[in-house]
Amino acid sequence: MRILGISAFYHDSAAALIEDGRIVAAAQEERFTRKKHDPSFPHNAIAWCLAEAGVAAEELDHVVFYDKPFLKFERLLETYVALAPRGFASFKMSIPLWLKEKLFQKSLLTDELKKFAPEFDRTRLLFCEHHLSHAASAFYPSPFESAAVLTMDGVGEWATTSAATGDGSKLEIFQEIHFPHSLGLLYSAATYFTGFKVNSGEYKVMGLAPYGEPKYAKLILDHLIDLKPDGSFRLDLSYFDYCTGFTMTNERFAKLFGQPVRTPDQLLTSFHMDVAASIQAVLDEAVLRLTRSIAKQTASRNLCLAGGVALNCVANGKVLRDGHFDNIWIQPAAGDAGGAVGAALSAYHGFAAQPRKSNGADGMAGAYLGPQYAQADIERRLAAAKAKFTVLDEAAMIDATAQALADQKAVGWFQGRMEFGPRSLGARSILGDARSPAMQKNLNLKVKYRESFRPFAPAVLREDVAEWFDLKSDSPYMLIVADVREDRRRQMSAEEQALFGIDKLNVSRSEIPAVTHVDYSARIQTVHRDTNPLFHRLLGRFKELTGCPVLVNTSFNVRGEPIVCTPEDAFRCFMGNELDVLVIGNCVLQKSEQDPALKQDYSSAFEAD
Repeated sequence: MRILGISAFYHDSAAALIEDGRIVAAAQEERFTRKKHDPSFPHNAIAWCLAEAGVAAEELDHVVFYDKPFLKFERLLETYVALAPRGFASFKMSIPLWLKEKLFQKSLLTDELKKFAPEFDRTRLLFCEHHLSHAASAFYPSPFESAAVLTMDGVGEWATTSAATGDGSKLEIFQEIHFPHSLGLLYSAATYFTGFKVNSGEYKVMGLAPYGEPKYAKLILDHLIDLKPDGSFRLDLSYFDYCTGFTMTNERFAKLFGQPVRTPDQLLTSFHMDVAASIQAVLDEAVLRLTRSIAKQTASRNLCLAGGVALNCVANGKVLRDGHFDNIWIQPAAGDAGGAVGAALSAYHGFAAQPRKSNGADGMAGAYLGPQYAQADIERRLAAAKAKFTVLDEAAMIDATAQALADQKAVGWFQGRMEFGPRSLGARSILGDARSPAMQKNLNLKVKYRESFRPFAPAVLREDVAEWFDLKSDSPYMLIVADVREDRRRQMSAEEQALFGIDKLNVSRSEIPAVTHVDYSARIQTVHRDTNPLFHRLLGRFKELTGCPVLVNTSFNVRGEPIVCTPEDAFRCFMGNELDVLVIGNCVLQKSEQDPALKQDYSSAFEAD
């Protein structure tokens, strides 16, 4: 049985194909179109999924969309009616679009699918509720036979938070919190207020938080959110504008904090750092109360997480350390892209009533579910792009890459199947030496072209994680934050301190300063031999050379651009920043050997970020 899942029309459109319950292909549309967070119908992602599986569209048993447009329209309409006459300008702008296009998405989707199969039967098109898609994406690929499931995001149709139980092939939502009360929208309001882009800048707020103090946490709890002991909550909507307006917050919100909304070109100050720290502290507390309540209600020792809020790895780390669950599994594509996976799996196990075979395995296969390229194809593509490269055997390639990293060089690493989700996990990655005090600043300013405060994640051999971090469990998807072990910390010299972009609190680091945040935390990726043997080998060789099993791992892109998908994308990115070395398959490229005329200009991408 073959089922195609689709998410589209909001942000991070994606497609996923499952075959007899196994995920065989999944990719986001942005990787093909090169438009970050592309919301359009995922033509390219669907075409690639079908080609990868060797399946014609006519052979699909079902196609499943990740939410129900009629319910979303009902929520939109009821919200405008309840708050009228406020929001008339927003109503006048959005309703014609719904009446013209969005309300009739079944016809729109059918028309789009007929481009793949002219005789497509619309009875094969199914719709899954948004939070059920999230819950299914969290539970069904997890290694657990049974688990509690928590999903949190901005909003789906009505639900913004849901609690469910999964057992075998059964998945039942037993509790929901509805719009307009939303942890995701509360966090996005703070994202907007601190001058970052909603639906993409929330992780910047999370990264900024350790530089501040949670001075405004009580203010938020007293005025913005009524948080109950069981984790249920309500927002005071008089401070927000997202229900009926064009912005997340209003003047009352700004007056509460005593400062206006920051514009993106304004400097970050200690005030913005304190706001970030405060909203993070409130989110942490809300998520902890929710998970404690769910643990009590379900008596489960396993927890699965999905929804955009589940990408907040700081909160995830606190849930793990809280101890109410023994095991936590987080969908790596926790946002809307992962809804494509969840919709397909929900139809397979729910609508088609097919049994689930977990076998204690991770059904996301390390999230390596995207396109890959054969060595001969890589060489052909690079040659056509006029790249200069050397072809080595695998052992020599690993040695050369590990030595370049040990020599403090920044390396683009392009191997195997592309990752599904927002994180690069050692397939489309930029790598660096975690021991280097200069690496964080150099990668931020010269390679990624982004804010200097942004932290980098450590990729560490799974067998060595407990030797370097206060973490003993798996974190394969870079979605759990833990502290660097105390015996790995040290004071920085004045010269080392000067290498960092923000001085405040940058007085202490560790043996791996490039991946140690100002509060000694790190967003950890454990690298496993069975899911990514090549990356595991590279880390092992780097450890042999340096004694350190940890590398900086960040996404292979520059600010404003999606993660690279093809060898051509990787070469363009390589020629548009100050990476020293690029390794694609067994091809090794040195920047010093490339034609300067091929240099790329990414300034327009920065402006679009």
